[in-house]
Amino acid sequence: MEETRLPNMPRRILPIGIQDFEDLRRKGYLYVDKTALVWKLVTEGKPYFLSRPRRFGKSLLITTLKAYFEGKKDLFDGLALGRLETEWKAYPVVHLDFNPSRYDSVASLNYFVADRLEKFEKKYGVPSKGGAIESRFQNLIEGIYEKTGRQVVVLVDEYDKPLLESMDNEGLNAELRAALKPFYGVLKSADTALRFVMLTGVTRFSKVSIFSDLNQLREIGMSETYAALCGITEKELVETFTPELEALAQKNQESFEQTLEAVRRNFNGYHFAKNSESVYNPFSLLNTFANQEIRYYWFATGTPTFLFKELERTRFEIIRFKDHIEAPESAINDYQPGDGTPIPLLYQSGYLTISGYDQETRTYRLGFPNEEVQYGFLNNLYKYLFPAANGMNDLDVWTFIKALRSGETDTFLTQLKAFFASVPYDLYFEKGEKYYQTIFYLVFTLLGQFAESEVRSAAGRADAVVKIRNLVYVFEFKLDKAGSAEEALRQIDEKGYLIPYSAGGHRLIKAGVVFDTGRRTLGDWRIQEA
Repeated sequence: MEETRLPNMPRRILPIGIQDFEDLRRKGYLYVDKTALVWKLVTEGKPYFLSRPRRFGKSLLITTLKAYFEGKKDLFDGLALGRLETEWKAYPVVHLDFNPSRYDSVASLNYFVADRLEKFEKKYGVPSKGGAIESRFQNLIEGIYEKTGRQVVVLVDEYDKPLLESMDNEGLNAELRAALKPFYGVLKSADTALRFVMLTGVTRFSKVSIFSDLNQLREIGMSETYAALCGITEKELVETFTPELEALAQKNQESFEQTLEAVRRNFNGYHFAKNSESVYNPFSLLNTFANQEIRYYWFATGTPTFLFKELERTRFEIIRFKDHIEAPESAINDYQPGDGTPIPLLYQSGYLTISGYDQETRTYRLGFPNEEVQYGFLNNLYKYLFPAANGMNDLDVWTFIKALRSGETDTFLTQLKAFFASVPYDLYFEKGEKYYQTIFYLVFTLLGQFAESEVRSAAGRADAVVKIRNLVYVFEFKLDKAGSAEEALRQIDEKGYLIPYSAGGHRLIKAGVVFDTGRRTLGDWRIQEA
């Protein structure tokens, strides 16, 4: 076996795609030390459940626990846990990872689980009794305990993979939940034979018995103590990756502070508890440093079509994304298939995060964590809602931005008129004002990738403000049945929409625009420079 490399070795190898702790440590990859929290976990509790978005380090956490319970002390040299642990007892470990397989039937689920259980039966010399997977699971745990005289550690990675995979098939999803219910229920009935249990997943499916039957299970998904167990804090980012940040700054001819702000804006912002510090998406960070370029790496690994379908099924108003979404804790921490809200899935999948908390009403405020999620989600949502328009592609965006940078407001509105006309009139909600509001919100928000763009609808705020270079545009839109372009211009003046921008030395342009509901695009407009 390869000798463990020293923690302070000169090579800097980024652990992109490395999910096994032993592999990471033996081959000398960079590691952000989370083992103080791991030691706290193993010494303060027994059964845990942690929910985190995909590619946030859940598998690395599980394999870190596996290495610890197998007594591989050398892997922790130089880490916090290596200093904290003194006994180093080895325990039998049953590690079930649901990631590798696909689950298109209960039979495929049973086959996968039975195959994994068979490997542990052979490893520990436990005779298989066959039968249902839950009976076999219980027999395995109790058999190992009896043979070794040591309690068993059970680590389950992505416990909900079969359920997430079948989100768009309600019948299959219900069958898989029914099959998993007694299987995970074993973790309660076999409690005396268990030393430690950890399950990870994206979503807390409340109808799976692990949450209703295993009442001693400690859920740490919204724990302030463990908020940074997966993900990277800014302190960890600077302490561990300063050379990579400096190299990125040099390539982009920016200062270190400018580069850090760009990385922060794109990948930071996840809050997993009401008073916790924010964490960065580790997958996007590592890929940014490896490629020396800021792109939307996390979002590119999977378009959340199942979430878009859930938005459609629940008739969720897209315009709600423009402000903070308010919800009680039960509405973000407990997903039940068939409920009338997609909010738990949006939060637990990482597309929304905690942005505030009202102690008096015990209500959370949710919003997009960062620009990667906001722009990636909304652009793909646009493609889902309007497949014939094929989303806001780069040509659309740069055509709009070029006109705005040049102060060519009339050209911009003409281009926007043509774009609106290309959008199919097939939104899932009732036709009318919401149709225009949704397209309007998506278009102007996506322009915000390249210009400072705000979309508001509350009284006293303009419908849209775009700030680009030394120009500030203030737009007010009206349906043709509700007012004229001249009235929209007067509203900008009467409501004082330009006042917040009048002291900055900017060139101010106001535009009153009317939606032509018959042609489903822009109609008349009037432009004035202040």
